[in-house]
Amino acid sequence: MTRKVSTETQIKNLLVPIIQGIGRSGKLIYLLLFIVIGVIIFKFFSSKEEASTIEYNTNLIEKQIKNVGKLIVTEGHFAEVLTYKDQKRYLMDMVSFEKKALIIVNADVTVAYDMRQIKYDIDEKNKTITILNIPKEEIKISPNIEYYDVDQSTLNPFTGDDYNKVNKTVRANLQKKIEKSTLKSNAKNRLLSELSKILILTNSMGWKLVYEGNSITNEADFNKKL
Repeated sequence: MTRKVSTETQIKNLLVPIIQGIGRSGKLIYLLLFIVIGVIIFKFFSSKEEASTIEYNTNLIEKQIKNVGKLIVTEGHFAEVLTYKDQKRYLMDMVSFEKKALIIVNADVTVAYDMRQIKYDIDEKNKTITILNIPKEEIKISPNIEYYDVDQSTLNPFTGDDYNKVNKTVRANLQKKIEKSTLKSNAKNRLLSELSKILILTNSMGWKLVYEGNSITNEADFNKKL
């Protein structure tokens, strides 16, 4: 009956004659064993060090994203003066009653990005951070409307409808002013500044940052996507 020889036995049978043929002193054997053990130990600790580095990098990135995850608020102030007029006619337009008022508006406006809503995915194996969601801007308009020189009559007084019309007109005018101002662009620049902190960290550690399927290598790449 033929006996099956293990792989380990085959290796030993192959190495022993070679080592014996090189030298009889035994010093070479100890040297080879020392080298083999050294290689094994080096690979073991190198593997642990790499795993530890990846874990450390991941923790550092998550910490940076949490630091970025705050409310970014850019504030502005707008003012305008407008005149409101309304007229009611009776008796085939022979009699009219007019009401009017001078309106002064002072408004505080904020453009905010709630970075607590940012979502991301970490791929440790491929050293990639994928940003899944960047929150949209939130514009809040808080107008203070004051009425002066109010002129009205009993047959045509100021009513709730008039105040609603004024409020709607004021907000529409303010929205146009906001679009023409630098308030939104300033808020966006602050957003880019916060996102760049993540980009700088990932680049320094040799990781890749991805947003909407594209690699982000600089602030301009972010700007194109926002």
